[in-house]
Amino acid sequence: MAFPGQRAQEAAGLMEIQLFLEAFHFLRPAWLLLLSVIALIWFFVRRRATRPATPVEGIAPHLRKAMTVGGEYRRRLLPIDGVALILALAALGAAGPTWSRVPDPFVAQTAPLVIALKVTPSMTDSDVAPTRLERAKQKIRDLLELRAGGRTALVAYAGSAHSVVPMTEDPSVVQPYLQGLSPEIMPKEGADAGAALELARSYLARESTLGGILFVADSIDTADVNVLGNVEDASLAVLAVVPEGGSTPGMDRLTVPVVRLTPDDDDVHALEHSLNAAYARALTEEGTQPWDDRGWLLGWPAALLALLWFRRGWTMRWSLVLALGVGLTPTAPAHAEGIVDWFLTPDQQGRLAYQRKHYDRAAELFVDPMWKGEALYRDGQYSEAAKVFSRVDTAAAAFVEGMAHIKGREYREGIAAFETALQRDPNFPGAAENLETAKEILDYIETTREQSDTGEEAGEGADDIVMDNKDARGADTRIQGGADDKLLTTEQWMNTVDTDPADFLRQRFAIEDATRQ
Repeated sequence: MAFPGQRAQEAAGLMEIQLFLEAFHFLRPAWLLLLSVIALIWFFVRRRATRPATPVEGIAPHLRKAMTVGGEYRRRLLPIDGVALILALAALGAAGPTWSRVPDPFVAQTAPLVIALKVTPSMTDSDVAPTRLERAKQKIRDLLELRAGGRTALVAYAGSAHSVVPMTEDPSVVQPYLQGLSPEIMPKEGADAGAALELARSYLARESTLGGILFVADSIDTADVNVLGNVEDASLAVLAVVPEGGSTPGMDRLTVPVVRLTPDDDDVHALEHSLNAAYARALTEEGTQPWDDRGWLLGWPAALLALLWFRRGWTMRWSLVLALGVGLTPTAPAHAEGIVDWFLTPDQQGRLAYQRKHYDRAAELFVDPMWKGEALYRDGQYSEAAKVFSRVDTAAAAFVEGMAHIKGREYREGIAAFETALQRDPNFPGAAENLETAKEILDYIETTREQSDTGEEAGEGADDIVMDNKDARGADTRIQGGADDKLLTTEQWMNTVDTDPADFLRQRFAIEDATRQ
């Protein structure tokens, strides 16, 4: 049976073409009326130019043939053909063709993703070098790098499913936890993909946009095939970590995209396109950003065709008059410091640097304050980014100003910025939740500082410790430690990660499994 992953990349390409066709339209369609005028001019001029010459009487036929130049040969291409094509391209460009929106610097262009990694003894087989599990980890790292800036969570599953890393935009946070995963730390044997799916869907339910779920496994149990095939609230795909030519009955029966492991990055790119298709459609259809005018793309072929006017015999007098008229039209003074400035505005140059992840350079180039602040934010210059956002009088600017302050550990300023965002727009998405979170962080820091000043240790002398976990951001954990039980705070738990992530995950998974039972 043919492995379905062979067609995943082609399917992703077809989805992109379909999205292009659905979104394509003209921003200024009235300019298209010029096409009919251009067509009429081309028809009458060309008809007159190709009209047969009047025969000359009184000359012998053999002499007339010898003395006539071009009498029987008519050029297939005439000057009017080039002029009409240039004018048609100009009209199409003026009509404003578009098929996508201008990217929002404050909305990730990749969908939220939950990666569910199978961590079982079968994943330690070495038929895929070095082992199936290590190769799977390599592919996950490649995908994280490709999705730079996208929100990603990691789930590990065997006989039970466990959260490894919650949603984060920082790939470096995932690395130590991913490295620490091995079958030895999993508390229960088995391969319960259904439990992993349920946990992944719970993460995506908290997101404000559509997301995707990626299973990275060497097999799928046939009992889980129907469960994985009935997911409607998220895009789902599978990366099959199997040797060349290998397959499993469960994966062969899946109706979701299954991509076979490849030695290059083709599998990772196919997965990214497949999982991001629904999200890209949502951004295009429901986004609030303006449409990206692509009319300038038609200017390049028009300019190249205009070079034919320098060819002898291709210059038309009326087109020269038109060109002179356009050239004499007064325009705003422009200043160019380099060749690039002749063709691209500073914001366009900044966009190119931003897309290449040269955020420091992009921040220098951008004139638009929102894009400039976003570039500074991505470059880790949080204080500078907050200053730029503070100059913009919108709720969105105040919101991202608050995010920049929080990233820079300026919690009081962040609280003030979130309050400003709510004043400008009481219903701004995420502002109220982030305001409460910032207040909790500040309260925790001040409480810890007060305890440190008085010499009191967290939890000392208390009969019990209750951690505020309304948003499920941590887990209340208890460890058996001799005669007395000690309840560790979230901060104490996180301190153990610095020693050995595998030990931390083993203990946490065991406690979670015991709690469920």
